[in-house]
Amino acid sequence: MHVMEGFLPWEWALFWTLAAAPFVAYGFLIIRRILREDPNQRTMLALSGAFIFVMSSFKLPSVTGSSSHPTGTGFSTMFFGVGVTSVMSLIVLIFQALLLAHGGFTTMGANVFSMGVAGPFVAYLAFKTMTKAGVRTPIKVFITVFLAGMVTYITTAVQLALAYGPFADSLLSFLAVFAVTQIPLGIVEGILFTIFVDYLERARPDLTEKAFPRRVKDEA
Repeated sequence: MHVMEGFLPWEWALFWTLAAAPFVAYGFLIIRRILREDPNQRTMLALSGAFIFVMSSFKLPSVTGSSSHPTGTGFSTMFFGVGVTSVMSLIVLIFQALLLAHGGFTTMGANVFSMGVAGPFVAYLAFKTMTKAGVRTPIKVFITVFLAGMVTYITTAVQLALAYGPFADSLLSFLAVFAVTQIPLGIVEGILFTIFVDYLERARPDLTEKAFPRRVKDEA
């Protein structure tokens, strides 16, 4: 879910940029370490970025000043965590602002924070918790992907409500309107990624071993 160009007051645009910056900086360090220590992960990094770009490019009109779309960040979150996902989201958002007029540069920080930090952060915590609890892979994948999208949408609603209060009334209004498109999109996205991860586990288990070790899958 993108906040569109120029829609946030400058002080909020700056605030969200500063909030997202540490995660992006950390993500670049993690990516450099991954490529140095395990070059084979290039395939999964590229696949993660491609999913974010393709899924988040399907834009549906939503509340004035925003749009609804799948995020595609759940896959990257499961395999690489929040830092890497924030970098992938930043790169995708830059290309989308340049080529597709999605989002914008003045709202880049807000969009990176909601899509690349807040959503993945909650989803990653849930993913790790479910892994420790031995939750079956299909359920784990669906919930992780669904949460990544839902928390992104909630965070965007919070960002808009903070900028265009009163906060409580605005938040409820934004959440109610966003829910009409975002909840069905989240369910569809969760199902699609569950099917794809199942296929990938069967076709290329060497690529999924990092996020779904065989021992964990067997126990699940």
